[in-house]
Amino acid sequence: GHQIFHDGIYNGDCHPGNILVLDDGLLGLIDYGQTRRLSHHDRLALARVVSSLGKRLPDAQEVADAMRKFGFRSRDDNVEIIAKNASLYFNSDIEGKRMGFATPQKYLQYLNSKDPMLHVPDPAVFVARTSFLFRGLGALLQQQIHTSSHWRKHAILAVAKNGKAHQLYNLGLTPISNDKQKILVSSQIFSFP
Repeated sequence: GHQIFHDGIYNGDCHPGNILVLDDGLLGLIDYGQTRRLSHHDRLALARVVSSLGKRLPDAQEVADAMRKFGFRSRDDNVEIIAKNASLYFNSDIEGKRMGFATPQKYLQYLNSKDPMLHVPDPAVFVARTSFLFRGLGALLQQQIHTSSHWRKHAILAVAKNGKAHQLYNLGLTPISNDKQKILVSSQIFSFP
């Protein structure tokens, strides 16, 4: 999350063969051959998608709106299907499993049969791949990973650092002081003029 939203350059090949456990217990990433760069615009657009998805109770309309602003387009513009695609790409494939689909690919085929995606922004593809790799790691460890829950704090900070404080209210954060427009995010306070 930090690499994607703050650095804008991230290792997109974080499978188990490229992760080392160091002597001090920290993890080390190797093989940066699949490194990708996100533009400022793409980072903020993705941050809005992930921030919306990472809520305890995501709002399908908010998620779909963020996906559209990122550049996703579907044939019928079905809010529910766009939001489900967002969840599959950047959060979890648990809904597909609940519906009986053996693989994320089968679930994606189902979603596309309901409302096919006509345009998926190129920057979204590799971030989605990274999300799938993390979730695959979780599956190996018998853990259900919700990528957006782990990335959300980084996404919120990216939006906050862009000076769009008013948008943070839509992310479910509470203002500390209305008169000075201070907002608490992950134990940090950001002030905006």
